[in-house]
Amino acid sequence: MPAVRVVTIVFNPGPELDTFVDSLATATTAAVELVIVDNGAEPEVTDRVAARSGARVIRTGENHGYGGGANLGAADADQDWLVVANPDVIWRPGSLDTLLRAAERIPAAGSLGPALLNEDGTVYPSARELPSLTQGAGHAVLGKVWPGNPWTRAYHRRQESLGAERPAGWLSGACLLLRRSAFDAVGGFDTSYFMFFEDVDLGERLGRAGWANVYLPTAEVVHVGGVSWKARPSRMISAHHASAKQYLHRRYHRWYQWPVRMAVSLGLGLRETLELRAAR
Repeated sequence: MPAVRVVTIVFNPGPELDTFVDSLATATTAAVELVIVDNGAEPEVTDRVAARSGARVIRTGENHGYGGGANLGAADADQDWLVVANPDVIWRPGSLDTLLRAAERIPAAGSLGPALLNEDGTVYPSARELPSLTQGAGHAVLGKVWPGNPWTRAYHRRQESLGAERPAGWLSGACLLLRRSAFDAVGGFDTSYFMFFEDVDLGERLGRAGWANVYLPTAEVVHVGGVSWKARPSRMISAHHASAKQYLHRRYHRWYQWPVRMAVSLGLGLRETLELRAAR
């Protein structure tokens, strides 16, 4: 297996980081350089895990967000392959080897993503199409406050073919294998996204540059999800809505699309208000 750098971005982590490192040891036979990017202010767990696993720690001194942290962790890599993954991912045995074999087999692949399993074993829809004008905006604005709206139903129908290897518009950034040359060519993650939608944006830019985003369900990882912010969700709710607004405004930037941008702003503002009220 080719050598690979694995980058995980942490913010005051707990025992999930131990689980991540232990499961990574069974995920591949490749030579792995593990880099832990620490965006937090409590280094004890990170330093302990790094000491026992031989990982390198990059201490940022401030929270650079997910994409910014990933870029710092990927900088100066000399391996052909990069993994960017959340620390609350649990690797299934052989899963990274499966991704690496597929990457060698598909030279057009700029990114590859495994099947993301929820804790109950169900499959999270991690390989999606880029938002369309109506479906994407309608789902983003109304998906939480009106789950049965026609745009969300149509959007979900487009994600149903999860059981087969296939190209996708974008792949979840919770666990990504990236061809370093492709990642470098598009400039990595856009650091203006503090959290959320940096993976949608990366997938879109890779596609525009001629690279494929490939979903590989034969590789499986479990994603616990939200470990670092479940106890204090308000900041992440606001970050999610800010990133959604930024992405959709950029996607529909033409002057004649201002009604779409206005509807997106109003709808996301209402949804954020409702979610923050529910979180409190």
